[in-house]
Order: sequence, then structure tokens, then C-alpha cells
Amino acid sequence: MAEAAADRAAAVIRPLFRSALLVEAKGDASPVTRADKEAEEAIRALLAETLPNHGVIGEEHGSERPDAEWVWVLDPIDGTRAFVTGRPIFGSLLGLLHRGKPVLGIIDQPITGERWLGVAGQPTRFSGPFAGTARCRPCAALAEAELSCTSPDMFSAANRPGFDRLRNGARRVTWGGDCYAFGLVALGLIDVVAESDLKIWDWAALVPVIEGAGGRVTDWVGQPLHPGSDGRVLALGDPRLLQEAVHLLQS
Repeated sequence: MAEAAADRAAAVIRPLFRSALLVEAKGDASPVTRADKEAEEAIRALLAETLPNHGVIGEEHGSERPDAEWVWVLDPIDGTRAFVTGRPIFGSLLGLLHRGKPVLGIIDQPITGERWLGVAGQPTRFSGPFAGTARCRPCAALAEAELSCTSPDMFSAANRPGFDRLRNGARRVTWGGDCYAFGLVALGLIDVVAESDLKIWDWAALVPVIEGAGGRVTDWVGQPLHPGSDGRVLALGDPRLLQEAVHLLQS
């Protein structure tokens, strides 16, 4: 059912990619398009048909039954800025929480046809034209690590010093990617992603994907993410990096 929902969103998004879009300004000044809204509507319609007792939390259309035992968390286009500027490094995120814990996640790139599917307790599956093994790579020291972050502008004055310490300790940093960068962690191409101000729909799908590939996703103090987390997210391909990364982020 989760993959069918991703397929419905992709069918909405693909025809609108690199087309003339009406871009509106949301309250946080991020762009939102017809594609965001209609893709989430398509997913919600399928969920209402097939799983009417499940809850839904979506970026574009709010919450329904958020206290249900099973809750879907939707971000129809994570990386809207990339979408509206014609870059295929955005993705659709579908996460499923069971009693607040992420148990299923999909990162879907509808233009390239790449899809990551993570289910708690199972190996992550990566499919599409570049299909291969979804497996994080070993990286025991931050000095050897590829670090990624969507934008340096996401950090508040309080969070920027910690990120800068982490950045200075890494081998190299690359910018951009939104959820796509987290997918690359699961493919063993990036070792660390550290971001802040993420909402639940930004991270719920990522946890099963990365952890099913052997990695780890926590907050900046090394604790598991949960619906009340503060928006600071740390993803590691090699869990051995956790202590060093948290030390730099917090010291």
C-alpha cells in the first residue's frame, strides 16, 4: 500500500516537473506548488480508501487522527526549491509511525525513478534504473567522512557553532539535497548528514531507510527521534561515528 501511495504521488508530480508552476509563499517563506498540494491529496485519498482508521500528518493539509495507533507522515515534495528550479534532487517522503515510532519509510524520486523502502527489522530496498544494494559504508572516523547538509542558512545562532565544529572535523562538506542526501547515506556515498529545524514529515520516513541500511538516525544528543523532538537531526552511515559527532555538536 505504501508503494501504491508513492506511485500516486509520482503520477501527479512528473507532469508538473519543469513546467510553468504557480509558486505561492507559505508562512515560512518556502515555495509551495500545485504539485505539493495535489500529490498529498492523492496519497490521502488512497489512505482514506484503504486504511480509514489510520491517522495522517501532512505538510500541506494538516493532521487527521494524529493520536491513532498507526499514523502516516507525508511530505509530498521534500526539496521544493529544487523542484521549482528543475533539479531532480527532491523526493516524496512517506513515513509510518506505530505508537510514535517510525516503522516504515519511503524516499521516492519520481523523475529518476529511484526509490528507497525501509521497514523496521528488514534490510532497506533500493530500486530503479540505478538499483543496487542499499548499504551504508564503514567510516570509523569523522576525519574520513563525507558530510552533507541542505543549506548553511538552516542553522540558528545557537546551533551554528556545533555544526561548524562538525563540519571542520569532517573530510569534506557538500551542500544541497534535502531527503536525497539521506538516501545517499543509505547507499554508502555520504557518511554524515546534520540538519536542524526539521519537522516530523521531514524525518519520519528517513529513519527506517537509513537504519535498514545499517546506519543510525538520532537527534543532536544521540537520542532516537520522536514526535516531540526538537528538529535537530543527525544521520550516520556508520554508528561508530555517533559519539564523536555528538561531542562536536554539543561541546
